[in-house]
Amino acid sequence: MFVCKELKIKEKDRVLVDISFKIEDSLALVGESGSGKSLTLKSLLGLLPSNLDYILEYDSSFKLKRGETISLVPQNPFTSLSPLTKIKDQFLVPLKDAKEFLDMVGLKEEFLYRFPPELSGGQLQRVIIAMALALKPKLLLLDEPTTALDPKNKEMILELLKEMKKRFNFLVLFVTHDIDSASKLCKEIAVIKKGIILEYGKMDKVLENPKNSYTKKLIESNFSNREWRK
Repeated sequence: MFVCKELKIKEKDRVLVDISFKIEDSLALVGESGSGKSLTLKSLLGLLPSNLDYILEYDSSFKLKRGETISLVPQNPFTSLSPLTKIKDQFLVPLKDAKEFLDMVGLKEEFLYRFPPELSGGQLQRVIIAMALALKPKLLLLDEPTTALDPKNKEMILELLKEMKKRFNFLVLFVTHDIDSASKLCKEIAVIKKGIILEYGKMDKVLENPKNSYTKKLIESNFSNREWRK
């Protein structure tokens, strides 16, 4: 379990984010652009801009160490890797481990010797997932990992993440505006707006009976087919 007791991010006298949350298994942090989702991710990774001040207090069995206990799957697979460097040289683990994890995500060893522009979006995102998991993280951060993908690859990546989570039992923080995708991977949801969490609870209960009007609007904008509703 990872418990963020307090996360407060300030720019001069303006508070941008002031939240707390708990990740027992998998949590989706959902909100529109500018809601504070990306700032939350960057604070956990220690990557906030120097002009921002922040307080992060948490309780966990592991310390937040980028590239060790936490890994990131970023939003755009097309801009996440160096286009002039072969895949094998962008893994942060020995070649033997890179082969093993690439196989886990359904890619053959030959992909290690290719350059990123030679791969499709779905293939690239699988490579990035393999890179993230090869570090054997305790917490996997997902930053809109399906936004740049077509519907077929989107479903494939979500199924792959579900399979890998079951296999390795890491915690997940899924930052997204896409409630549909989040509902397929996460057990809990926190709805954030302007740096404040407005609604927090079990995914199915929040989707079936949202209490906040902002949450209701997000759900309405995400789902056109309401057969899943009771």
